[in-house]
Amino acid sequence: MSFLLPKLTCKREVDQAIKSVAEKVLVLRFGRDNDAVCLQLDDILAKTAHDLSKMAVIYLVDVNKVPVYTQYFDISYIPSTVFFFNGQHMKVDYGSPDHTKFVGSFKTKQDFIDLIEVIYRGAMRGKLIVRSPIDPKNIPKYDLLYQGI
Repeated sequence: MSFLLPKLTCKREVDQAIKSVAEKVLVLRFGRDNDAVCLQLDDILAKTAHDLSKMAVIYLVDVNKVPVYTQYFDISYIPSTVFFFNGQHMKVDYGSPDHTKFVGSFKTKQDFIDLIEVIYRGAMRGKLIVRSPIDPKNIPKYDLLYQGI
């Protein structure tokens, strides 16, 4: 399903997307097109893209083609999904140590839709961090690689 969503292939395109998407949540999925978990996430993103078109714009970013952002967002696990609103990085409290990105795939389409709605409403109120509406048992668990440094 990754062929249904637009791809950003260089740093300049990612920069342009961050600057130009206004009054909508920008969703950047960092991963690889041939990874099984990325394909599962891409399927959810593609199926919800039309329903969320008034609130969000979704792009796929290959971690190997944009190493600057891969390093900047500390993308060590793929897929990782990062959110922006009007050029501002939106953080989400998932109940995990890292609030900058969602790591892994969403369990259901509704989880992703709910998250986008919460980010959108929070951003419209000027918030830079929102609490995740996703059930904690549906959030993948992982360990931070550099915890305590």
